[in-house]
Amino acid sequence: MINFESIKIQWLGHAGFLLTNSANQKVCIDPFQVEGSSYDPVDIIISTHEHSDHCSIEDINKFISPETEVIGISMAKDQLSTLDCKEIHYVKPGDNIKIKGIEFNIVPAYNLNKFRSEGVPFHPKEDEKIGVVIHLDGNKVYHAGDTDNIPEMNNIKPDVALLPVSGTYVMTVPEALEATKILQPKLVVPMHFGAIVGDQSMAKEFKESANVKVEIPTKS
Repeated sequence: MINFESIKIQWLGHAGFLLTNSANQKVCIDPFQVEGSSYDPVDIIISTHEHSDHCSIEDINKFISPETEVIGISMAKDQLSTLDCKEIHYVKPGDNIKIKGIEFNIVPAYNLNKFRSEGVPFHPKEDEKIGVVIHLDGNKVYHAGDTDNIPEMNNIKPDVALLPVSGTYVMTVPEALEATKILQPKLVVPMHFGAIVGDQSMAKEFKESANVKVEIPTKS
């Protein structure tokens, strides 16, 4: 568990997190291959895009209840529409919404130099996949989603940044370090390792070179 002021940040593995504020409201982001089968229901679930490691219905269902509200993108509609929840909010970059008193700023997440084939990014900008800035207890927590160091980061000034570091589909360690200089957060939690691609050594490499406080997440 990582604590930032009154916010509890629990890493679920890969790019998945469970955030809890001082009012015990819980926001779950991109759960994937989560250990265990039973968790307390959360207030809000966010799926940053339709890829299976960010929109795992099996894992989302571990945290859902009929009172849970879900944030996702329209490209994930086929998966998300199967959920038994209170409401699904389909969003795109530039949207700002408030759910259960919590504000969410929806921001872009896309590749500049990671390609599945020549000229075809793994995460094209036109797909409108998302990152999200979550306002909790007067602080802003930025989950970057699957992204490179994109120009839109110049407009995000978070207190906490959850940043991918594993390369291949997302930022490499050097790219994440450059993004950190732009974002200027008080705390960075590296992510997107330990499943699919990357391992903890990348998080350690990031921490050794970062100019801000870094907490390497663990599942314990």
